[in-house]
Amino acid sequence: MSSLLTEITELATALGTMAEDLDGALARRPGELRQVPDQTWERVVAARLEGGHDDAFATAFANGRAFLAALDGLRGRPPRLVEWKGPHRPPGDDVVPADLRIDHVYQVSCKYLSRITVNAGPARLFDRLLVGEERSGGDWFATVAPAEYQMLYATVRDHVGAASLPDHVDDLDRAHREVLKRQLRGRAWPDELRAPWAHLCDAVATGSARRWDASLGDRRRRLRMFWRLVRIGDAPYFVLGADGRTHLRLRIGSTWDWVQAFELRSLDTFGRSAGQPEVGWRAVVRDRQADVDRVVEGHVEVRWSHGRFQGSPEAKVYLDTPHVEVPGHHPLV
Repeated sequence: MSSLLTEITELATALGTMAEDLDGALARRPGELRQVPDQTWERVVAARLEGGHDDAFATAFANGRAFLAALDGLRGRPPRLVEWKGPHRPPGDDVVPADLRIDHVYQVSCKYLSRITVNAGPARLFDRLLVGEERSGGDWFATVAPAEYQMLYATVRDHVGAASLPDHVDDLDRAHREVLKRQLRGRAWPDELRAPWAHLCDAVATGSARRWDASLGDRRRRLRMFWRLVRIGDAPYFVLGADGRTHLRLRIGSTWDWVQAFELRSLDTFGRSAGQPEVGWRAVVRDRQADVDRVVEGHVEVRWSHGRFQGSPEAKVYLDTPHVEVPGHHPLV
């Protein structure tokens, strides 16, 4: 299920392409807006009436109005059909991250205050380069840093003093993990656990970066990986949102557009210390027309999905370079 804020920003963006007045559109639902369940619509209308999300409504609606007027967008032509994707997962590898589709052609990604470009399992990112939908059920920490992982667990087991816990981390079951969840509440690790946690972080970061680099191999693979990291696909689309300082209004070119304008010089990966396992990535791109190199940077946070020793680790890809500075991301005109 989508969060309320996500529903507000995506549907208010959609309404901006269809109506001059936000409250009027909410009072009388436009017939051009499709695939929005009644309960979702009612939540958004109620949120507007209750207040508390005025800035989100205003920013998103203004983005929709800007897309309606933009030469790159609708050029002042009111849409006949606006479809909301909703929270379902699309199939495939290189799909456009669209939240809205307008008149069967214009695909729009609504990105409000988020630098996350991909949220995948570590094996899918580092070993399979985001190809395929297969999910690995293994524990990534145990895969890339088994000794450090066991050392942390053994120290944790001694710290919590729970005799019911097994000797080896691989033998933890759901009941054992519930014990650890209760005993390890809080944001900070206890003093005696900080050193083994830091050792694990370093080992996971270094091991993940090494495996990722080995999987990347030649320049062609690195190029396709870079495209996936910055969400450039085979079809152009648009990003409407906010980055915390201003509106975010971009046209994202296709891979076809990209190779005509740019050349990937390098894509490097490296482990780094950040209080949790983290892998940095850095790309150097040649701008063919300007004849200059441009740098794009980001990082991957490798962490438990539901807290310490809870759930399979996930790999969240962050874009550290502002979206407007990424080659292939063009300001909307």
